Amino acid sequence: MRSNKRRTITHWLMKIEEHFIHEKIAIPAATPRTSRLRLLKLLRENLVSTNATVVNGRAGTGKTALAADFARHAGRAVAWYKVDASDGDLRVFLEYLLASIRLQRPSIDTARLLNLTESVESDRAELLAEALVYQLSNAKAEPLLIVIEDLHLVYDAEWMLPFFRRFLPLLPADVHVLITCRSLPPTPLWRLRSKQMLRVVDESELAFTLDEAIALFETYGLSEEHARVAWSQTNGRAATISEFAATPGRAGRAVADTLLSFKSSRFSALQQTPDFQT
Repeated sequence: MRSNKRRTITHWLMKIEEHFIHEKIAIPAATPRTSRLRLLKLLRENLVSTNATVVNGRAGTGKTALAADFARHAGRAVAWYKVDASDGDLRVFLEYLLASIRLQRPSIDTARLLNLTESVESDRAELLAEALVYQLSNAKAEPLLIVIEDLHLVYDAEWMLPFFRRFLPLLPADVHVLITCRSLPPTPLWRLRSKQMLRVVDESELAFTLDEAIALFETYGLSEEHARVAWSQTNGRAATISEFAATPGRAGRAVADTLLSFKSSRFSALQQTPDFQT
């Protein structure tokens, strides 16, 4: 009987491997030209003060770049999971989440937890969350950062709210969850902020400050004046200001070049004006 069950689990895991996309559990390879120390410090403080951090903003606000940079500077093991819209099935979601965690904590019993998805209904997903927390608590390993990218893609799944509403408050002290999303999670999760279990980093905090823009432009050999023009035109939006700095032919850069050229020529003309007081 036991051997039949083992064969069933082995067959099950082989089927998972057939369609598994390994890139979804890999930290993005791209690194930023300059680290944003202000935000890294904030996220580092969250590791010890809250159970989870939500980085919320529209596309192009720098959520993934920040999360990936923090993953490299957090000083702890990192489990990364990039959610797709097709991961709305609880079993599929759990396959990827557990696979990413197991890379750092091999003692996690994936088969046992996946087996629960066959018997746990969506409105009882908190039982599955409790089982996962139990295994995380018993695993003896270095502190863990779990990054779940683009969770908003499965907000409509029936299990999502019950699972995370139970999972996040119960996390052991050595595990922190960082979630990126394009809209805030459903209200019951968002309200965890009032219990100091959740910290939200929003678009206003994600925007580049002027000092950060200047530091970015310096990596391209561009002047502080270029950075100031870009910052004023883009409101510090991460993707736009980065494109501004990286693309010489971009309209914004052309405007900046024209303005700076005009200022330079005007200054030169003033220097050449004869002093009528002599």
